[in-house]
Amino acid sequence: MKSLTVAIVGATGMVGRTMLEVLKQRNFPIARLIPIASEKSVGLTVKFNGESFEIISLQDALNIDIDVALFSAGGEISKEWAPRFAEKGIVVIDNSSAFRMAEGHKLIIPEINGDLLGYEDMIIANPNCSTTQLLMVLKPLHDNYKIISGVVSTYQSVTGTGAAALHQLDSERRGEDSQKVYPHKIDMNCLPHCDDFQENGYTREEMKVYFETKKIMGDESIDLSCTAVRVPVAVGHSETVYLELQNDFTLSDVRLVLDEFPGVIVQDDPFNNVYPMPITCEGMDEVFVGRIRRDLSNSKGLHLWVVSDNLRKGAATNTIQIA
Repeated sequence: MKSLTVAIVGATGMVGRTMLEVLKQRNFPIARLIPIASEKSVGLTVKFNGESFEIISLQDALNIDIDVALFSAGGEISKEWAPRFAEKGIVVIDNSSAFRMAEGHKLIIPEINGDLLGYEDMIIANPNCSTTQLLMVLKPLHDNYKIISGVVSTYQSVTGTGAAALHQLDSERRGEDSQKVYPHKIDMNCLPHCDDFQENGYTREEMKVYFETKKIMGDESIDLSCTAVRVPVAVGHSETVYLELQNDFTLSDVRLVLDEFPGVIVQDDPFNNVYPMPITCEGMDEVFVGRIRRDLSNSKGLHLWVVSDNLRKGAATNTIQIA
């Protein structure tokens, strides 16, 4: 693969900074790095591979010969600027929700549907973080046993909201006042409220899981209901998953099927206190699954516990894998 000129839009944000780490760790072939951020950050620098790179504006970036732009600056920025970058021949991989369900734009988890990508794809969508880690586990199960329906509860860390939410959590733990990102205190609390509520009683975050699953898996018959909960954890989303499967299964075969899927690691030895946790997945690119057990009332029901670093596979790593 030739070396590329890579732009990071939102280079000063939490995901943008994580992108820089992942690019370095994965030895991504970069000929030139172009960090881009808001006007207040223009002229400042970011560090990469021991060098300092000056942050520029979106407008100035359009005058540079860029191969690929990794966007993580919010949906409104992506809607306005991603098409302008694409018109200049720059491949955009967008980490916002702007293009995920848009017709004509592919929603990609490389291990699942990366083969759909072609040179004609100029704006490629990165899925929601909780959807990404979930489908890394659901894909091999669906291929082997066919998922009929499921119920998911997510326990999502505050970095899923951003740096200001992490600041709120840290401030509350120190007993200090801070600007509130959430409508209630988050420390020592759980908020069944991720994103805005919709008319059907679900939040946008919960509906993302429902719709994105169908698009990525390429199967409209899969129905997943979701409850998304914000928890006082810094990094790492956790999910309880209940699936009703069409085909018979054994737990040993399920573990084998999951462990053989690229990017998934089975940690399922509860009698020795081995199971996935946010504190042990932080900084890791893989998706971890454990607490694998059959439902007590339905022989074709399966329960799972899924954990992943939401800033890595849930955002930065998946974006860079697409690139």
